[in-house]
Amino acid sequence: MGKTLMKISVVYFMIGISFGLYMSFTHVFNLTSVHVHLNLVGWVSLALAGVFYHLYPNLEQTGMAKAHFWLHNIGLPIMMISIATAILGGPEIFFLFATLGGAMTVLGVLCFGFNVLLRLDKN
Repeated sequence: MGKTLMKISVVYFMIGISFGLYMSFTHVFNLTSVHVHLNLVGWVSLALAGVFYHLYPNLEQTGMAKAHFWLHNIGLPIMMISIATAILGGPEIFFLFATLGGAMTVLGVLCFGFNVLLRLDKN
């Protein structure tokens, strides 16, 4: 799972950086929050989680790790697409979808955090 998360994080990095370049070319920065979240919550957070799972294999063999993987990787795209759609003038329901995606992502991060806090020393 660690290597998979690192690969997924690189995809978020490529999307986030490309998004930033697009905003720079067009001088339209109303989607800055999407760019920042893609890079921080997608690239940096998932890469670091992948490193943890790779260095400490006992962490990735838990239900909390599986919950982290799926909640983070389903919640984050829902949140990013919904925020972009809402900012670009889509129906207000997309703010609710963004909140739900964000809640999924937070739950995933909490699973990761508690997994590390409870099991890191048991390696």
